[in-house]
Amino acid sequence: MGNWPKISIDVEKERDKCFVCGQNNPIGLKISFRNEGGVARAEFTPGKLYQGWSGVLHGGITMALLDEAVSYAALFAGVNAITAKMEVRIRRPIPIGEPLSITGTVTKQTGKLVITEGAIFLKDVILVAEATAKQFVVRARVKNGSDDKKSDQKPA
Repeated sequence: MGNWPKISIDVEKERDKCFVCGQNNPIGLKISFRNEGGVARAEFTPGKLYQGWSGVLHGGITMALLDEAVSYAALFAGVNAITAKMEVRIRRPIPIGEPLSITGTVTKQTGKLVITEGAIFLKDVILVAEATAKQFVVRARVKNGSDDKKSDQKPA
């Protein structure tokens, strides 16, 4: 493990191409997260292009939504981070064509790790999927006195 190459992550380059939140990704989901009192929140209605079994959201898309929610939770807490480990529980099949509410929160923050939770709800009340994640801090963001937690910022 000592011979692993060092990887540099550019958190500024091509942020608009993110598969989940990139507004300029032609095949992306184009989801916008907002900060609501420390909770990353977004809405999404999946179409048939994102199904696995007929009428059911693909599990990989479900996991991508949760990964984005926890990444935005870390971003809104003031750090750029990447997911190192995530455990997902899909509580029930997620139907295509139904509006979803997606949330992410930080539960603990240390020097190099952020512990987060994500959830997906139907009709804002029925929990259909949840995740816990450990994220590695790439870098803390510099606060310049202005609100640097705007929804147009993208996670690493």
